[in-house]
Amino acid sequence: MAVVTGAARGIGAAVVHRLADAADPGWRVVAVDSCADDPRLRYPLGTRAELDAVAAAHPGRVLPVVADVRDEPALAAAVRLAVEEFGGLDAAVAGACVMAGGRPLWDTGDADWDVLYEVGLRGVLHLARVAVPALLARPSPRSGRFVALASAAAHHGLWHLAPYNAVKHGVVGLVAGLAADLRGTGVTATAVSPGSTDTAMLAATAKLYGMPSPTPFGDQQLVERLLAPDEVAAAVCWLCGTDSSAVTGSVLHADGGFPG
Repeated sequence: MAVVTGAARGIGAAVVHRLADAADPGWRVVAVDSCADDPRLRYPLGTRAELDAVAAAHPGRVLPVVADVRDEPALAAAVRLAVEEFGGLDAAVAGACVMAGGRPLWDTGDADWDVLYEVGLRGVLHLARVAVPALLARPSPRSGRFVALASAAAHHGLWHLAPYNAVKHGVVGLVAGLAADLRGTGVTATAVSPGSTDTAMLAATAKLYGMPSPTPFGDQQLVERLLAPDEVAAAVCWLCGTDSSAVTGSVLHADGGFPG
């Protein structure tokens, strides 16, 4: 049983769909999204209608929950719902993230820094705080999984996106430390670093650069195209499964060969 944040659209929604469609082990999912815009961001975020549509595609297998990853008690309630409705928690996927920037580091104001940090890094911390105890509550031998969405930006400097670079690098560090803390428990912690993926957030990134479309971002990748959210979700869902038992404290680069 799983909790997935950032689930209304993009990679998060694709993860929910993949998990809910899996025949083995037959995942049931609490799909979490804030479903609210932030005035500090220059693009609309996922909506309640989008989150409900994700859940409606899997009747009885997906429960939609409106909660902001910046609100730790709200995330704790989502985890409790998974435990109460599904009998426990086996995987937590931190997929919520936002995009801000478009200026040199020295000209970037606190508003951009703060929203990126609050959602993209502190939100991962909040999910870990409330989900890991539930993963550890499973009887031994455990096979719990904590998976966070990092980014190719965690490993490559991106022009005018230094705060985003820093936040995603922080996600990788958080996962490495969490994995060390989970040593010997049977619960693993990993990250997935996508490349340029065809999502609303990438479209917002293109607008920061004055580009009419994000399509040219795909040219820098060895696959010479944008990735589909489901391609990244496939990597995330593999890490959620028992076949990934030898992988912890690591980053899976589902990045299409970024940069080529």
